[in-house]
Amino acid sequence: KDYMKLYHGSNIEVHEPKIIVSNRTLDFGAGFYTTSNLEQAKRWAYLQSIRRKTGNPTVTIYEFDEQLAEKKINILRFTSSGKEWLNFVVENRKGIYEGKKYDVVIGPVANDNTIPVISDYMSGNISEETALILLLPQKLTDQYAFLTVKGLEFLKVGGIYCE
Repeated sequence: KDYMKLYHGSNIEVHEPKIIVSNRTLDFGAGFYTTSNLEQAKRWAYLQSIRRKTGNPTVTIYEFDEQLAEKKINILRFTSSGKEWLNFVVENRKGIYEGKKYDVVIGPVANDNTIPVISDYMSGNISEETALILLLPQKLTDQYAFLTVKGLEFLKVGGIYCE
């Protein structure tokens, strides 16, 4: 069976992923975030260990049965940082999203280059059209946000990566 490898960067190993509701508003809402990009997970692990001043940069590796998940749970997938993605991210970051509830949301991750654009759009300094033009050239890596316990059931720990 073909499982997709997903990575979670942190300052500790995460054998039992949980939905953590924090005071930070995230791109796709409260959830457990992973990526298919190992380099991105390594960077995140490094940042987390610095930010938390404890632990060591650690990437937990998971296996995700995407084909089975697509048959059993609600998955929202954004293939690009287009209009739907932008407005979904903005509503989640503002904490005002009231649309359909999803178990997993897959799409581009807002990075250091896109956050100023999203912030300018959120505060009304630039139009949606301008924001979309500015986001176009970005080569964004992905994020897989597991937003429900039901969604997390499709994630199996596959190993640990430490430098």
